[in-house]
Amino acid sequence: MYSKFKSVVLLAIFFTLPSLVGAAQIPDFSGQEAMEFLVTQCELGPRIPGSEANLALRNLIVSKARKLKLSVTVHAFQTEMPMGNSPVELGNIIVSAGERDFSPGTRFWLGAHYDTRPISDRDPDPGNHSKSIDGANDGASGVAVLWHLMDILAENPPSMGVDLLFFDGEDSGTSGQLNSFCIGSQKLASTMGDFDNPLEAASCRGLIVLDMIGDKDLFVPMEGYSLRNAPEFTRFIFQRAVNLGLPGFSMTPGRAVFDDHVPFLQQGIPAVDLIDFDYSVWHTQGDVPSACSPASLQQVGDLLIDVIYRP
Repeated sequence: MYSKFKSVVLLAIFFTLPSLVGAAQIPDFSGQEAMEFLVTQCELGPRIPGSEANLALRNLIVSKARKLKLSVTVHAFQTEMPMGNSPVELGNIIVSAGERDFSPGTRFWLGAHYDTRPISDRDPDPGNHSKSIDGANDGASGVAVLWHLMDILAENPPSMGVDLLFFDGEDSGTSGQLNSFCIGSQKLASTMGDFDNPLEAASCRGLIVLDMIGDKDLFVPMEGYSLRNAPEFTRFIFQRAVNLGLPGFSMTPGRAVFDDHVPFLQQGIPAVDLIDFDYSVWHTQGDVPSACSPASLQQVGDLLIDVIYRP
């Protein structure tokens, strides 16, 4: 199916447009502040789609965006889920900062899923398989980085438009059935331009998805689908990480992971997935805050700040 991806015609725009920021001062990112919100999310409990904790996190994100006077839209829809509560309302959240310009190649997208897996199907103890996970790394880490970025974007408005995409329904799929995962991003990507979806494909310069980027021993290679279908954009982002001296990033090919970037690649959007899939407690009861590190969140935040403010 991936051989049918549309050609990424917008990529040239990303690289050829002149810098929009010039000599503007680059703001600082705080891995510690991001870590604090990672912990806050886990204190809510598992954020399974349709649960009180999931809705509470959605409301926290929306309320913060409004308080910061950032534009925010909830892209809500009803759907059947492979596991967990069903039918359920999923709610993708789009928070926008910077110029309200939607002409071709003027906006940058950053995404992460805020839901967590309903089961611990990879836990070494079979007695834990039916238990839901805290999702400190698998869910909360990417959201924590975007959460802190909201503060930075509000205080330091970027000259180019930036959209933060919080995806729902990423992790309730059935093992071996790829399309049962990433339900929220699949819906968001397939309805771009609809009345309740503020995203316009032509406006996107590129999408970076953050997933499992809080591991204490951070190692992020170039994810397979990203490298295959958006090679120039992927190498561009990883070269930035190398230039910044970020040790958690490596310009080596990694495994292909079906994640929230894939539905956008299928729509012709240049997209890269930043993911450390070598995480021993993935989908187990061990995915808790103590397995994560503010230093890892710091590296990811520093990379995004550099890309946003020095495009």
